Amino acid sequence: MLVIGLTGGIATGKSTASREFKALGVPVIDADEIARTALEPGQAPYTMVVKHFGASVLSQDQTIDRAKLGGIIFNDTGKRQLLNRCTHPYVRRQIIQQLVSLYVRGHSMCVLDVPLLFESGMDRMCAKTLVVSCSAEQQAERLIQRNQLSTEAAQARIAAQMPMQEKEQRATRVLDNRKSRDELAAQVRQVVRDWRPSALRTLASLAAPLGALVGLVCARASWGLPTLCACSLWMVGSWCLF
Repeated sequence: MLVIGLTGGIATGKSTASREFKALGVPVIDADEIARTALEPGQAPYTMVVKHFGASVLSQDQTIDRAKLGGIIFNDTGKRQLLNRCTHPYVRRQIIQQLVSLYVRGHSMCVLDVPLLFESGMDRMCAKTLVVSCSAEQQAERLIQRNQLSTEAAQARIAAQMPMQEKEQRATRVLDNRKSRDELAAQVRQVVRDWRPSALRTLASLAAPLGALVGLVCARASWGLPTLCACSLWMVGSWCLF
């Protein structure tokens, strides 16, 4: 299964591109959505965040107030890293579980939507990466309108992220979102056409783990089935994958 990492800068249009992939039937794993569930009461990251940041980040209903938490970590690199240590292991586990689930169900490709794809090192989980980009002026204007921020506040949030130029250089392909949504959608469709693995390749990718499983079962049960068959499946699957 081809895993495509999708990222961008704040307010550059990553979420719009993500919705376009979903509209084409491509499964999307949303790291932001997983991170939100990590901070729900009863989850281990919730307990860790309350322990390290105190009850001041809690709302009256005992849920974590993300705005308060964001205000604490925004200008404090140390506290931002502390929050990441609380949440990232949970997010990574959930992502891996969802990837395995999609793989077992025979999906040929999926998108991993991660705002901090390169910063977190999650790009290493992806065969290809996409960055949604627009001009610096458009980014600031969209952020000001979307979040009702002052120009100074918007620029501060943009400056807190990895520079867009660096993200573009590290990406396999850049999706240009300087124009209309229709043009961005056309670029997403082109990515799917260019990168979607063939049905044969997808089927072959399942042969490797299936071959290993058959081999283990045969060895354990001493069934006398030729393990050569299992080995062949493994080799064919691995060859098609790599």
